[in-house]
Amino acid sequence: MNPKALIKRIVPNRVWQFGRSSWDGIQRIPGRVEATLHPWRRDSIQKLRALKDVHKGERCVIIGNGPSLNKTDIQKIRDEYSFGLNRIYLAWEEWGFTTSYFLSVNDLVIEQCAHEIMALPIPAFISWRAHRWLEPQDNLHFLYTTYTGPKFAKDVSKRVWEGATVTYTALQLAYHMGFSTVVLIGVDHSFSSKGKPNQTVESQGDDPNHFSPQYFGKGFRWQLPDLETSEVAYKMAHQAFLADGRQVLDATVGGKLQVFPKVDFDQYFGK
Repeated sequence: MNPKALIKRIVPNRVWQFGRSSWDGIQRIPGRVEATLHPWRRDSIQKLRALKDVHKGERCVIIGNGPSLNKTDIQKIRDEYSFGLNRIYLAWEEWGFTTSYFLSVNDLVIEQCAHEIMALPIPAFISWRAHRWLEPQDNLHFLYTTYTGPKFAKDVSKRVWEGATVTYTALQLAYHMGFSTVVLIGVDHSFSSKGKPNQTVESQGDDPNHFSPQYFGKGFRWQLPDLETSEVAYKMAHQAFLADGRQVLDATVGGKLQVFPKVDFDQYFGK
């Protein structure tokens, strides 16, 4: 038995979890200091605080990037508040409209698409970790996101846990803005590409995992999904919304995620 496993076996779980959380916090200190004091982040903190509860009691749609988007009548939500993730803008021309907000927290996506992100005409929320590839501008909001330290952030001007999926960060952002109902679409929670979770790979051809074959097309570097950690995060989001009398619904066509209550997209949004 390795030392870590032996310690976990001997030490009570609550003590183990407290120790691990404390160590994670200590390791984050350098990043937390910069994310608090850097002028770009300080500007973002003020902008994020100004967005607190600006949509209180309203409804929004978080649009994932799964192939199911191609089976979704997206025109039914063109007048809804919406969050678009990562390379969602590849669909905007075909849709004839943009999402209300844009979000990306994955370093590889931001690094390879920085010039596209900088050109977006809508409010954009980006991981502070990736600021080295960007320049500050009025529509950019830098989020202090981390890989470790599981939590659900009700105030995204502070630290935000990514939960292994940008969709979880979007749920925290939607909560911060005050939305009372969040509807998920395009969150297929299923990938044909297999391998070690979070491993970086390079696409060898068309992308079968997203709505467009060019999404992570040939030569694009991306990370394999960690669906197990994502489900842990989604359950935290589900409980946080319920505890505050809010709800997250899943209207993904054929989606595999089983955490949130399911609704039929066409019936829910009507004609």
